[in-house]
Amino acid sequence: MGKKKDRQKYFRIIEAATKTFAEKGFFQAKISDIAREAGVADGTVYLYFENKDDILISIFEEQMRVVLDNMVAQISKEIDPVGKFKVFALTHLKLIEQNKDMAEVIQVELRQSSKFMKEYKNERFLQYLDLIEEIIVEGQEKGIFRKDVIPGLAKRAFFGALDEVSRFWVLSRRKHYGIKTAAKQISEYFLSGIRA
Repeated sequence: MGKKKDRQKYFRIIEAATKTFAEKGFFQAKISDIAREAGVADGTVYLYFENKDDILISIFEEQMRVVLDNMVAQISKEIDPVGKFKVFALTHLKLIEQNKDMAEVIQVELRQSSKFMKEYKNERFLQYLDLIEEIIVEGQEKGIFRKDVIPGLAKRAFFGALDEVSRFWVLSRRKHYGIKTAAKQISEYFLSGIRA
């Protein structure tokens, strides 16, 4: 954690930044806005983070840690790959409902950071994608999923569909369907294509 001293203060700044980025946008938000929201001096923020990009990446890292742990717990309750596939979709999309500010920051603001998009490699995110691949490989080994499906390609296609629905959900004012419906439909589209 390097500079980071007080975990409570660190998380207070993360929470304040999430709210500030969601309300004002990454580019419009200032360190002083984040500090005010966190109830700390501007200089205190710099004791924990180098700049706004550093804060944004830290938000993503903290969120991915929680998301990954939660997803592993949820899919481990299922015994068959088809069930795991459906649970993955539902659990992923439920995150949008449960934390709208965080969803907006990850779906919209994070992608505007050139540092994040060009330089950053998040191991937890790759582990998250690998969970999908593991489900597909397990299904292939059990003869449930087609052998010609390329797991590395399929995991990105499946995640891409979930990610696009998440982005739409965050940006859209009118919702024509619920999270459960979206998760069920996306799962079924993919399962229809990869079933043996």
